Amino acid sequence: MTEFLFGILSSLAASTLLFALGLLRGARPVWWLVAACSRYTGTGLGRVYRHQSAAERDLAHDLRRARWVKVLAGRGNVLTREVFSPLWSGAPSPRSVQILLPDPDPREESWLDRRFQEVSRFDPGFTRDLLRNQVRTNIEYLTRATRSSDDIELRTYNLPNNCRVIATDRAAYLTFYSASAHGRNSPCLYARAPGILYTAALRQFEATWTHAAPTHPAAPLT
Repeated sequence: MTEFLFGILSSLAASTLLFALGLLRGARPVWWLVAACSRYTGTGLGRVYRHQSAAERDLAHDLRRARWVKVLAGRGNVLTREVFSPLWSGAPSPRSVQILLPDPDPREESWLDRRFQEVSRFDPGFTRDLLRNQVRTNIEYLTRATRSSDDIELRTYNLPNNCRVIATDRAAYLTFYSASAHGRNSPCLYARAPGILYTAALRQFEATWTHAAPTHPAAPLT
């Protein structure tokens, strides 16, 4: 029993140490050490990006090879940038793309407003209407950009807005939002499949997807 507990504590300590190294360094040379530890602990943690935006080059590479894609975003700005543009341009794309964005106009108390309250404490230019309008704009962009595809589905949710998940059949990019920083400035974890973090990311997505509502098609262009 003592050896079993020691093994668990050693694994947790090693994971914590390497996670901290990844945050402090955020450089490719240390990734092999993080990956080696993740295989030992079963976490699947392969890389740690100091900022979410630093992962976009690798994310674009993974999206081009993906058989399916699942996105749970807190605002969705990344979906309108170049990293995702091949999915909407008619180029060879995954067989299935599922996207979750916050509901900008829920009938009950809004979790999006709770996120606004957090961000407005450190960003005085960030207003409730600004956040809602950004989400509305991203939803409109996606409904129009994907209206000719039957393989892309967009839903909205009104649940805790605490993380971003971008997952493929190979890996997941997981960002936990801080109460004192924008998501783009938060660390991003790269979790390989299979692994504890990868499984947790998919479970988070599926739980949200189950309680989300389909969006209405965009109005015809005039």
